[in-house]
Amino acid sequence: MIEVNIQAVRIDIGSNTPVVLLQEVEGKNRSLPIFIGEMEASAINLMVNEVESPRPLTHDLFKIMLESLNSSLTYVEITELRDKIYFAEIHILNAQKDEIKISARPSDAIALGLKAGVPIYVSDELMEIEGIEINLLYESEENEKDSEELIEDFTDFLDQVKPDDFL
Repeated sequence: MIEVNIQAVRIDIGSNTPVVLLQEVEGKNRSLPIFIGEMEASAINLMVNEVESPRPLTHDLFKIMLESLNSSLTYVEITELRDKIYFAEIHILNAQKDEIKISARPSDAIALGLKAGVPIYVSDELMEIEGIEINLLYESEENEKDSEELIEDFTDFLDQVKPDDFL
């Protein structure tokens, strides 16, 4: 499994579809873009920006439920791409210390993982097949681009990418 961070949540201009970009924490600097729904993108964006909702969201309720059952989320994993649909698993340790795997949509797994503060992983095989190397370290006159330039390059990439590019 490859640990990832949320690199960005953006709207693909061509399809007007939200996309979450998962970035490898260590390794080959690969990213995995996953197109998700608007509500899920909004929930993930709130958590990435550490904004508290005035009322509990679905992911808040699920976390509270787990805690009230003396269970805990241990990690989430984006496991595969099948028929153009991504799949994920939520890994839970119950009160009896049994590990339980629950199939989930990647967007829900990511949002719950962020809410619980647990690692988010992508399976090795999925990252090998679908991962895209985005070289964020370019050489410039000073040997490094500043963060604004890197963000601009990344935004340009997202503006040009289409859902069909990942099929």
